[in-house]
Amino acid sequence: MRFTTVILKEEDQMDGGIEKTNKPEMDKKGKRNGFLSGFSGPAFYKADDRVLHPFSVIVQKEIADHVRSWRFLILLAIISLTCLGSMYTALTSIREAIKPNDPEGSFLFLKLFTVSDGILPSFVVFISFLGPLLGISLGFDSVNSEHNKGTLSRILSQPIHRDYILNAKFVAALIVISVMFFALGFLVMGFGLIAIGIPPTAGEFLRIVVFLIISIIYVAFWLNLSILFSVRFRQPATSALSGIAIWLFFSIFYGMIVDLIVKGMVPQGYATEGQIINFEIFRMNLNRLSPSQLFSDATTTLLMPSVRSLGPLSMIQVMGTIPGPLRLTQSLLLVWPQITGLVAGTIICFVLSYVSFMRKEIRSR
Repeated sequence: MRFTTVILKEEDQMDGGIEKTNKPEMDKKGKRNGFLSGFSGPAFYKADDRVLHPFSVIVQKEIADHVRSWRFLILLAIISLTCLGSMYTALTSIREAIKPNDPEGSFLFLKLFTVSDGILPSFVVFISFLGPLLGISLGFDSVNSEHNKGTLSRILSQPIHRDYILNAKFVAALIVISVMFFALGFLVMGFGLIAIGIPPTAGEFLRIVVFLIISIIYVAFWLNLSILFSVRFRQPATSALSGIAIWLFFSIFYGMIVDLIVKGMVPQGYATEGQIINFEIFRMNLNRLSPSQLFSDATTTLLMPSVRSLGPLSMIQVMGTIPGPLRLTQSLLLVWPQITGLVAGTIICFVLSYVSFMRKEIRSR
């Protein structure tokens, strides 16, 4: 895709200069040139004379780079194969998962994303484990590779706002992740519809869509974290290792650290109901500092409508309750703190990377 860029010169900014440059002219190669009236920057023209904003041009370029890269294709193949394997496992064991008097028996489609036979994890577990790798791989060299090649200073030498670069890289990667997740989710739904022969209800469809949106937010957190490391570190290998180290810490070691902390705080001897509940709340709040735990709580509640609480309940609260599935709005209210935590973490990482990039020296050494 070729674009023609025209920059308004200083002498064209005099009276009458804009009207003159507004008229498309033919250059030596027979292509149209012109300038968009009232726009303070270069005008990008496609072959059909449609004017494109510089931000959209950068986004399209970044999307093309992601889609054509081998690392994205390899991760796409791995995630697709694992998700299809988990779907096959769910289809083969879904009959055993349906039990008599099961309050979730009417939500058969949701079991495609949560059922496991004990050999392969479910679709949700695979997304929770492999999603951060996708986000890290798309952002660990987004800025420092441009800086090392010397292309960053060349791009910003043009009349383009500096924040366009960082914002376009994030938006392009987010679009790629969104298309990939929705394609995988609808693919699982399509295969499930063919195998089961029962279409999903409106409630099931909405729950799956919300689950996919939360998955995108979860991967966007790791994407922004890797972009932050890409801005802070000069070498792409350092930023990649930093992102993978934090992912391994929260995936493996953080749970062990929490267990060591709460081990010495277990109520000894006779403990009242209030002490036990406070201890469990403290332990769960420590676990919820991990993004993977927030994602697990949110997706489990959405895909399992019978879940009515994410914390310990007293006997008074349990007494007299009738087991039954919650409506989608009630499940969203239940997991709203987890969703807010994921969004807040994503925004914090983006703000830190934005401020660091705006203050960064871009000249090549």
